[in-house]
Amino acid sequence: MMIKLGLQGIKFAYITRKYLSGFDSIGKLIGVRVGSEFIKFTTPMFIGAEFVVIYYLKKKGVSLSKSTWIVIMDIVTEVIAGGLLAIIAGIIAIFNEAYVVGGIILAISISITSVWTILFFLSSKHTFQVPNILENIVKKLGKEKGTKIIEQTNLWMDETCTMIRQNINTPETKKIFTISFLLSLASWIFYGISFMVIAMGTGYVINAFDSIMAVLGANAIGNLPITIGGSGLAEFGIVAYLNNLNPFDFSIPEGTVAWDAVIGWRIATYYIPIVITWLL
Repeated sequence: MMIKLGLQGIKFAYITRKYLSGFDSIGKLIGVRVGSEFIKFTTPMFIGAEFVVIYYLKKKGVSLSKSTWIVIMDIVTEVIAGGLLAIIAGIIAIFNEAYVVGGIILAISISITSVWTILFFLSSKHTFQVPNILENIVKKLGKEKGTKIIEQTNLWMDETCTMIRQNINTPETKKIFTISFLLSLASWIFYGISFMVIAMGTGYVINAFDSIMAVLGANAIGNLPITIGGSGLAEFGIVAYLNNLNPFDFSIPEGTVAWDAVIGWRIATYYIPIVITWLL
């Protein structure tokens, strides 16, 4: 898990320093990116961490639109890489007649990956603004302050879409996107292998590929904004895969090495990183 977090930090530092030559130290940028994961670990998934990074860049004098563009590049490559692996896991589950598990994984991973990808590329052709319904509600409730908030938000979205249009088709951005995607893919693979490594210590045997598929499938389920950090949901996903992909039996009898492996994996990849990212 720490390798995954480290690669995420390296990727963020790479993207940032490519668009902002000589900006801050590599070590500091890695620390900021890894530290921001504390928010993701302690809130429903996909909430908070990115705003911490944007705040940091803005505080360092980077324009809000450019800060957002850097974070978007970081998020999109992460989501696409993880989404593709999760989709493969879902397809394998379907082929093994685990229709419920596979269906849940595919529904979540395809939805999240598609939304981020579509928004990313649509932003290069269309300027998004606050929806009229939401705008009217905010203005009605906030009056002058609400109007100001809407104006500032629309300005930010306009500048961000302009920034995307200016950068998305350049050779430099294509290179940055490709390298960032490969780093994200590597980080997810290391994350997936983590279960195999921990399971070996409990006597539970699983190969690297099955470990990656089980973990990425579990991660997709854990992305549902139901529990803090996906707690319970991620374990549910791992158990589904460990149970020979049985779609109607998500339990593992207590006392088996499988439960030791699942609990040990969750502690190592969730609770320990919470402490480490909090310290950063």
